[in-house]
Amino acid sequence: MENTFWSAFGASLLAGLVTTIGIYVIRHFERWGRDNSIYFICFAAGVLISVSFLHIIPKAFSMNPHAPYYLFAGYVSLHLFNRFINAFVCNKGADEDYAIGLIPMIGIGFHSFIDGFIYSITFTVSIFTGFLAATGMVLHEFPEGIITYLLLIRAGFREKSSFVLAFLAAALTTPLGMLMSYPYISRISQPFLGALLAFSAGALVYVGATHLLPQAETENKKYSLFALGAGVLVALIIVISKG
Repeated sequence: MENTFWSAFGASLLAGLVTTIGIYVIRHFERWGRDNSIYFICFAAGVLISVSFLHIIPKAFSMNPHAPYYLFAGYVSLHLFNRFINAFVCNKGADEDYAIGLIPMIGIGFHSFIDGFIYSITFTVSIFTGFLAATGMVLHEFPEGIITYLLLIRAGFREKSSFVLAFLAAALTTPLGMLMSYPYISRISQPFLGALLAFSAGALVYVGATHLLPQAETENKKYSLFALGAGVLVALIIVISKG
């Protein structure tokens, strides 16, 4: 159990570090960050979607017969939350420019906090399940840090303030979410753990298929399809080699 905790905590810290690197890169190497962030997005999408369908969802189904309902709930919950954030931004009226940075920052912070829950859940199931989920999740933190920082800058925040706010919202919340959730998740029954795993898988599918892939299609970079395929291939190799 101690190894499980440190694995989950280490993965959440790594996620926070990768987010911080993304914020640093876009602040000091803005052109490179803009040009290459889409490849991280595509690779992360390939890993997250593949891992969810090939390992995490079957694992959840074997632990809880009602897992499909929780899978659906996880997907819909993130979709509804995202719609709420977008509607809130659009309805800000005269303060819309300010909201373009601040409100998505709050949404990203909540999302990153929930990511910490997913680390606790997946690593509690098994180190391998946690490793698979973390592979895609850590990689998608890099563009998330970039997006948070750029939105704050666009909204009129100063560079230093944008860096600090982006770090607090997108990076620090992940290990915080893991630390707050782990003591409870490590004590629950297997069927309930399967339900949480299915819910988190729904969230991962949403992040990969609905949040990340549309960004890739919008920018349509030359090698984005190869990055997506590389993510799928990496997930396949890991899952097959484990089996």
